[in-house]
Amino acid sequence: MMWVAAWTALAVPTLVVLLHVDAPYGRHARRGWGPAVPARIAWMVMEAPAALGLPALYLAARPAGVVPAALLALWLAHYVNRAVVQPLRARGGTAMPASVMAMGFAFNCVNVAIQGSAAFAPGAYADAWLADPRFGVGLATFVAGYATNAHADAVLRRLRAGGYQIPRGGLYRWVSCPNYLGEIVEWIGWAIATWSLAGASFAVWTIANLAPRALANHRWLRERFPDYPRERRALVPWLV
Repeated sequence: MMWVAAWTALAVPTLVVLLHVDAPYGRHARRGWGPAVPARIAWMVMEAPAALGLPALYLAARPAGVVPAALLALWLAHYVNRAVVQPLRARGGTAMPASVMAMGFAFNCVNVAIQGSAAFAPGAYADAWLADPRFGVGLATFVAGYATNAHADAVLRRLRAGGYQIPRGGLYRWVSCPNYLGEIVEWIGWAIATWSLAGASFAVWTIANLAPRALANHRWLRERFPDYPRERRALVPWLV
């Protein structure tokens, strides 16, 4: 537990750094970060530990009961989409520095070890956990975040066929990055559904990574488009 707490604490300096240094991929790509990898390959490699690692840990642990299988299903719903479906459906994309890909790969390896150790530990969850309000609230929150993320990504996918444009519709009416908001909500739902330090750790790390990215994208959009809606916030409607 202590090492999970220490790992979670590392999210704080990461947040501080990312608030001052935009991660150099996508629209913020720039030179000076070493050789680059085509975006589609980079995303598939970076997310592979998450998509493959947790199922491998499940098969190795063979946890009893329905709950571990339900948690694995939620995880795969996100990561099969992130590691396979989205990269294959992506239209173009700026090459990603191999250094960024490697950092993402390493993070996913550590995170999978943490999540698997908690979710698949012997006796971690009895089947009665499915009826616990915390699991129900967590599941509903995860699904809401997943739907938000999927819709936002679909809007961006359609727009990118013609280059960068102002996204509209859905939560884009209020925020610049509903895709990041949806992903944050997903992993908050995971933290509630698992009711564990491991789950909370992932939620904290997701915020540390995506909140600064949302702020950076919001600034970029406002600079690029003079007519960008001024009432939009970066991540949370009416607040941030």
